Amino acid sequence: MWQSCAPENEVEFQLPHIRLSGRLWGASDKPLLLALHGWLDNANSFAPLAEQLSEFQVLAIDWPGHGGSDHRPGLYPLHWIDYLYDLELLMQHLSIKQQPVAIIGHSLGGIVASAYVAAFPERVDKLVLIEAIGPLYESASKNNQRLRNSFKDHALYLKKQNTAPAVYESIDIAVKARMRLTGLGEQWCRLLVERNMQCQDTATCRGFSWRSDPRLKLDSPLRLTFEQVDALMTNHGGNALLITGTEGFKQLKESLPKAQAWFDQLICAELDGDHHLHMENAHEVASQIKQFLA
Repeated sequence: MWQSCAPENEVEFQLPHIRLSGRLWGASDKPLLLALHGWLDNANSFAPLAEQLSEFQVLAIDWPGHGGSDHRPGLYPLHWIDYLYDLELLMQHLSIKQQPVAIIGHSLGGIVASAYVAAFPERVDKLVLIEAIGPLYESASKNNQRLRNSFKDHALYLKKQNTAPAVYESIDIAVKARMRLTGLGEQWCRLLVERNMQCQDTATCRGFSWRSDPRLKLDSPLRLTFEQVDALMTNHGGNALLITGTEGFKQLKESLPKAQAWFDQLICAELDGDHHLHMENAHEVASQIKQFLA
């Protein structure tokens, strides 16, 4: 089903179009949970939660351009819908031996998982969404400006193609920068940053640079309208658990009344924590997941 490529439960998958890396916790005879991380995070974001879900085997992958996974080939702009194809091919790969009993998606991972299960409810029985409910949407009147912004960002990205990446003496600099940007605790920022950076000199491991795909930070060329998202998500066949943080994204809570009408079966739980509550409050999040899966 997968190839172990290093100690510390590292795994990788060679899909038809790209190589994905990831981490795998738990024995192979336990039910499998597939974990999908958020934007600019990586498989390490599920390490605290996996420790609390010892009754399961937890597989967390790095999306393309994140962690140890390959970057998408070419120089074209990225779009979140690309991840749906990654997930479909990964699910086909897993079906050779074992299908996940549930998909856990955080933020971007939850958006992708929710849209995927809406289109293919037969693929997985249960869905756990952490700080995510469905695809982002905006008014069609913003399409022109969004597309112009995307072209502008992409042009700047192409100009920097031959520029050497910034090198940091210590990973601590990047950790502190992420702490300032997100407010996430140091140990959790370090866990994420360590997987998204690489040594410039592998012999001495001196100097660190980002290995994340810089295109991840470019403006999306297109966002769906509410009408499109509503049509996709209505009569969502998945049996879903939504976990939000008391200090999580306010926009998610504001859209929840509309989103709740999409699901045939949706359980909502609000727990102490922010957008990354599955790291900072892994014990309570795991408790909700185990109760839901039981």
